[in-house]
Amino acid sequence: MNFTRENALDLLKKHNKDEGHIKHALAVEASMKFFAEKMGGDVEKWGMAGLLHDIDWEEMQETPERHTIEGARWLSEEGYPEDIVRAVLSHGWGICSDVQPENDMEKVLFTVDELTGLVMTAALVRPSRSVQDLEVKSVKKKWKDKAFAKGVDRELIIKGAEMIPMPLDTVIEWVILAMRRIEPELGLGSAARA
Repeated sequence: MNFTRENALDLLKKHNKDEGHIKHALAVEASMKFFAEKMGGDVEKWGMAGLLHDIDWEEMQETPERHTIEGARWLSEEGYPEDIVRAVLSHGWGICSDVQPENDMEKVLFTVDELTGLVMTAALVRPSRSVQDLEVKSVKKKWKDKAFAKGVDRELIIKGAEMIPMPLDTVIEWVILAMRRIEPELGLGSAARA
């Protein structure tokens, strides 16, 4: 099997039709690549783990306790490397998986998964609808408002940042910087205003 990004994206789209889910996968992929660059990880592998982390989400919404388990099984059956399979499993640690993140790739995926949603939502309420002018302090202000992006588990993000270990402000900054690189694909900025 040729584990290209194109093949991974095709596999993701085979199981996910919702544009929001695809954008989330792209945001997590970009974040994983950015962190890999900064932390000396395998950029392509980390990106692939980010792209595929929620591959089973749409099909498991009725049975959320199966989320990550089915996705990991599908990836194993497709022949994906064990470390990507394990990263997919571990990003649901404490929610739908008992596989604890152990290495940097797993810890970062666990941390940025929820955070990308908060950053995206924070960008969408700005007049620019962009991450280009979004700052850490703006995200932190929204963070404190529990009614804002209430589905985002802030405690999980804190737990992940502590596991990496990295200051929360740095984690937020890196996610913003990563998402700036692919803003049009995320439907933000001028794409959101069109």
